[in-house]
Amino acid sequence: MLGTTLILALREIRRHLLRSFLTILGIVIGVAAVVTMVTLGNGATAAVKEQISSLGSNILMVRPGQGFGRGGGSGEAPPSFVMADLDAIRDQIGGVKAVAGQAQASAVAVRNAQNWSTSINGTTNDYFVAQNWKLASGRLFSGAEEAAGKAVCIIGNTIVSNLFQGVDPIGQRFRVKDISCEVIGVLATRGQGGFGNDQDDVVVMPIKTVQRRFTGNRDIRAIMVAVDDGYDTARVQASLESLLRERRHLTAGAPDDFNVLDTKQISDAVSGSTKVLTGLLGAVAAVSLIVGGIGIMNIMLVSVTERTREIGIRLAIGALGHEVLLQFLVEAVALACLGGVIGIIIAFVATISLAPVLGVPFVFDPAINIVAFVFSALIGVVFGYFPARRAAALNPIEALRHE
Repeated sequence: MLGTTLILALREIRRHLLRSFLTILGIVIGVAAVVTMVTLGNGATAAVKEQISSLGSNILMVRPGQGFGRGGGSGEAPPSFVMADLDAIRDQIGGVKAVAGQAQASAVAVRNAQNWSTSINGTTNDYFVAQNWKLASGRLFSGAEEAAGKAVCIIGNTIVSNLFQGVDPIGQRFRVKDISCEVIGVLATRGQGGFGNDQDDVVVMPIKTVQRRFTGNRDIRAIMVAVDDGYDTARVQASLESLLRERRHLTAGAPDDFNVLDTKQISDAVSGSTKVLTGLLGAVAAVSLIVGGIGIMNIMLVSVTERTREIGIRLAIGALGHEVLLQFLVEAVALACLGGVIGIIIAFVATISLAPVLGVPFVFDPAINIVAFVFSALIGVVFGYFPARRAAALNPIEALRHE
């Protein structure tokens, strides 16, 4: 009986194609909006995790100040770190795989007629270990080059593209600010970083070179600490904070004049915020599903009125009330499910098209597609029940008299 009822429902839908399409339009828009929003939100979350993980796994970033800024919001800038701090971290804290200090500056790189504004990163070979950043060609700094602060550099692929078109940069020289720098290595391509910056747009030099030639001081404005995979990052962070407080002569109760950021915590926080935003957008888009359900109920009420005589004939020849109810309820659910399927197809096409434009990966989530389809079917049941109940409650004699 259910199969026959379904066939009758599909036949009725096909007989009024335009009206059926307009009836399910709200469901189509609702399902398409919900699935598209959630899918793109999942892609954005995945992109954020991937970008932040490019900073390195199990990385602790240490900076002077109590916040993200240079002075951490205080009136007086806190003291920078020194090389002795790096040695102490390396020697006195267990589970540390690599410690890299950083001194940074901006400058214009010039070669022949080309010039390019870029960032200069002064650091040590531990920086590449911490970030697990391989070389595409060339070599790392030698111990003598690091100790003496030689004018050698390792460059990213963006520098190669803008200054060395068609030329092998290894062994070549170019000018950074007023310094002639020899290229000894080229970094493997990484693309966009965790905060939208181009990671390949960088010139890496020995930290002493940058301190002497660019910053003019021995300040270390950031320390990157790579934690071994076998150690608890939270414990290492606690030991690191205790050591730095001791070295910076902070008394008990005095606030830290430095901050330690765990890249995993940053990733979890940003991902959590993205998921909440995705949920809110999905909830807003789901409102159109309710509107679509109201549309189905209105059209089904009109259909009951139009087919009153047909209902009366069915009841007069022996059809039971629950059979009439089932017929109209199946018709409403079929309409809603058809809208759900069309909405999912539209959402699939939309997300594949929009993902590259927004710069996020396409992450197919079967769960949200199934939930959207089931929810659309439930909309059909809820909003189709009242018209179906009204049809089943008709008096056969009064229905046969209806014109």
